[in-house]
Amino acid sequence: MPRPKVHDEALRERLLDRAGALLAGGGPDALSLRVLAQECGTSTTAVYALFGGKPALLDVVAARAARDLALRLAAVEPADDPVEHLARLATAYREAALGDPYLHGTALTTAVLPPFAHAVRRALADARSDADPSTVALAVQALVHGLVDLERHGLAADGGFPAALHAALDGWLRPTP
Repeated sequence: MPRPKVHDEALRERLLDRAGALLAGGGPDALSLRVLAQECGTSTTAVYALFGGKPALLDVVAARAARDLALRLAAVEPADDPVEHLARLATAYREAALGDPYLHGTALTTAVLPPFAHAVRRALADARSDADPSTVALAVQALVHGLVDLERHGLAADGGFPAALHAALDGWLRPTP
């Protein structure tokens, strides 16, 4: 008869949720497997059995955060104006990044770049621009990431994010007369 499964999916999810909260509160240094296990009412053996160790746990948390961000961006209400749609995507990213500082520093390119690139391609087509969409999408992502970073460190004025975002987007993506 097989041994009963001790470490189930519910425990795995509790560990991931708590690990995410610890990371959001203080980054990787705030995540102790011993503390995580204690707070989830289990043992470090369970953490190792489910994830293989801290590096693998961090990878799973980052992948989960990227997936959640991708879903959040996919849920952004499209706009007829592709520049406005891109601004909405940027705002959704900003809200997610400010809500979870660890997320802001993890594997965001995979989650953010595709929706940004799609909106940039639409905007460049409307502007009849021959700019490279991948380059502009990367520049937009860098701008948004940088603006959030400045805001997180108290270096951006109130209302600075939307003003700086629109200044850049209008410069890159609006048709020239």
